[in-house]
Amino acid sequence: MNETDSPLPPDELGHRLVEVFDLVGPLYRRALRKVEQGEAIEGASVGVRSVLDLLRRQGDMTVPQLSRIQALSRQFVQRMVNDAAACGWVQTVPNPAHQRSSLIRLTEEGRALITAVLDREHTLNRQVGGDLTDAEVRACVRVLREMLRTFDHVDVEE
Repeated sequence: MNETDSPLPPDELGHRLVEVFDLVGPLYRRALRKVEQGEAIEGASVGVRSVLDLLRRQGDMTVPQLSRIQALSRQFVQRMVNDAAACGWVQTVPNPAHQRSSLIRLTEEGRALITAVLDREHTLNRQVGGDLTDAEVRACVRVLREMLRTFDHVDVEE
């Protein structure tokens, strides 16, 4: 193991991760703006898009589950679910595990919509340069996952 492969001391790691935060903020805001521009095409807001994609990946879920996974307030997620339901992209179905918390299910229209959104995003993501390798992307995901885990205790309902 060479020097660049050794874990960083906590103080140095803290300083280096500030560089990541300094990039993640602007990247996130620019990506949101780009998704919002697509709203004129598909009609789905960023929040609705997130709900639809999560349902596509995970299957039926309750609003509290959607909220917890996305680290968003239940009230906000409920509004996004209501918006999606008004467009016919999701439906509520009985939850055998909990009578008072219905499951949210993606409809065929919702599945078609999120597929179109993801196809457009994929086309955009293909334009990323830098000759990135699979190992570099895996390392990036690992770093971001560890950073996110640091904030698992943060209450999103406040």
